[in-house]
Amino acid sequence: MWQVYKKELLELVRDRKTLFFVIALPLVIFPVIFALMGGVMASAQLEEEKKIHRYVIVGAQYAPEFAEDLFYHKSFEQVESTLSEASQLDEAQLIAEIKQGAFDMVIIIPAEYVEQQQNNSRSYWRVIFNDASLSDRLYGRISALVNKHSTAQRKAKLAAIGLSDEQQAGVINPITLVKVDTADTRENLGEKVGGFIPYLLIPLCLVGAVYPAIDLGAGEKERGTLETLLLTPVPRTMLVLGKFAAILTTSLLSALLTVSSMGFWAFIMGSMLDLTPVKMAFGSIGAFDLGLIFALLLPLACIFASVVLAISIYARSFKEAQNYMAPLNILTFLPIAMALVPGISLNSTTAMVPVMNVALAIKEIVKGTVDYQQVALIFLSQAVLAVVVIGFSIRWFNKESVLFR
Repeated sequence: MWQVYKKELLELVRDRKTLFFVIALPLVIFPVIFALMGGVMASAQLEEEKKIHRYVIVGAQYAPEFAEDLFYHKSFEQVESTLSEASQLDEAQLIAEIKQGAFDMVIIIPAEYVEQQQNNSRSYWRVIFNDASLSDRLYGRISALVNKHSTAQRKAKLAAIGLSDEQQAGVINPITLVKVDTADTRENLGEKVGGFIPYLLIPLCLVGAVYPAIDLGAGEKERGTLETLLLTPVPRTMLVLGKFAAILTTSLLSALLTVSSMGFWAFIMGSMLDLTPVKMAFGSIGAFDLGLIFALLLPLACIFASVVLAISIYARSFKEAQNYMAPLNILTFLPIAMALVPGISLNSTTAMVPVMNVALAIKEIVKGTVDYQQVALIFLSQAVLAVVVIGFSIRWFNKESVLFR
């Protein structure tokens, strides 16, 4: 077995494609991802801050203070529309002009606003704009200006009846909730980003096993070296275990480099960008936590290595093996996506679901709230499944109808 293992591992090391997917990709992917995320987020935020919203205001004479604040705001630019001065307001035409790009927003202040203020009645202002963009801050900015104007009106009325600022606060908000969060920074951040880490770790374990497996199974058939290997005085079980050990080595190496790279670059990113919460959260993930993540990936890598080896043994050619293994990506991402669904947590039931149990456990480890009994259950269930799949691969390799299709 060990002679086969050394021979297969040596051939994999000589393959540049395998070295790229097993070693280079895990080391490069995290700095690239973090750099791209940081660059895109910074660029999008900068563009949004510089964006100028063109607006038309109807009834500005009824609220001159608000109109003036809006006019001098750095994020707004007033434009004129003949419809805003018409005696009969045509909202449909204003909406049509917004869709045509003439301006971004229309604010309609009703003529009754002055009277409503005198009667202490509520006034309804209309804001017409396109709210389809999730990154557009138009409504938030206009709401802030309206709230500022509304607060000034409220304070003036309350002051007129002799209430101090403190009494005004008590009248406006008689009860104020004081939030005391029992979750620390690590738990809060882990809940938000911990579920996405398996999206990187688990698929890379699969990638680290796929390409070596294709070469050690279907690749042997294409090169015509499988028959020679079968003629050697080595039991077929040992041949399978040797190939399996080589594939498992590349998969675990990919996982180990991925976990190490993730921890290193996450901490570096938090330090360079002075993101104290990120730095504190990822900085609190110690060597034991990273080791626990690696331990959970160990039996999962065994399962991946066995499955891809069985597929590669069955395939007639390198290309056919690639086609057979393509659906594995979908079957891997589906349970990871299920782990992100709100309400799904790590328990005795989900701990038995392959891939999803590891994704949930990694999330809990990042949060710092992992239940070690559940981790033991996950490890046990995956180990049993790995043994079954390895046994299937050995049986598969012993069938002539499979080897020489």
